[in-house]
Amino acid sequence: MDRRDLLKGSLAATALLTGGPLLAAGPSRVAARNVVLVHGLFADGSCWAPVIARLQAQGLNVTAVQNPLTTFDDAVAETRRVLARQDGPTVLAGHSFAGMIVTEVGADPLVSALVYVAARAPDAGEDYAVLAKRFPTPPASAGIVYDGDEGMLSETAFLRDFAGDLPRAQARVLFATQQPFHRALLTARVTVAAWRTKPSFYAVSAQDRTIDPDLERFMAKRMGADTITLPASHLSLISQAGPVSALIARAAQAG
Repeated sequence: MDRRDLLKGSLAATALLTGGPLLAAGPSRVAARNVVLVHGLFADGSCWAPVIARLQAQGLNVTAVQNPLTTFDDAVAETRRVLARQDGPTVLAGHSFAGMIVTEVGADPLVSALVYVAARAPDAGEDYAVLAKRFPTPPASAGIVYDGDEGMLSETAFLRDFAGDLPRAQARVLFATQQPFHRALLTARVTVAAWRTKPSFYAVSAQDRTIDPDLERFMAKRMGADTITLPASHLSLISQAGPVSALIARAAQAG
């Protein structure tokens, strides 16, 4: 028996012991083992919990940013702080308003891919409010209640227009954790569009009543994103956590 036969025998024995074939040594197919998740308005970092659990089960290192919801600069700074703690390439994912943050911070060299979940995806310097006016006004907009400079969704709007496909009891718990946002956030503009240079992925919510679904489709198409469409409310990251997690995991393979 020559050395090649011995090697084949050794590989076969290892496969039997491990329950599968031994893969040849080589570079990993995974471009990123880190994922940073950013939440939008009317929520906090816990809204990513179902996605986090699934991604962790796949061996990914996941961190959720606690978006302060004060100013855009504050939100960007907090996301940059979390991103700087990552060891190696990182997928940056944002839900809803956090698409603005992903678009701005995503230009960082650490970011290998971007994921937008029913999220804003403006171009550099673009007025998102003007863009949104080209599409029907989503019902949730009428449910924002202000207390001075702080805004929140009313309970009726939250349950019907934000979390419409979740069980009512679950949606009410989420309403109880809703964080107020500062009005100044609504006039923010990004200075760079990271989706122009980074692999981008988008999850459209077909039943969205917070961002018009056709606006989501427009933004996804404009960026040339790898796109999925889900039969979901704005909170697809909860009601469709499986497909959203799979999209993020696919983004981790890009690079």
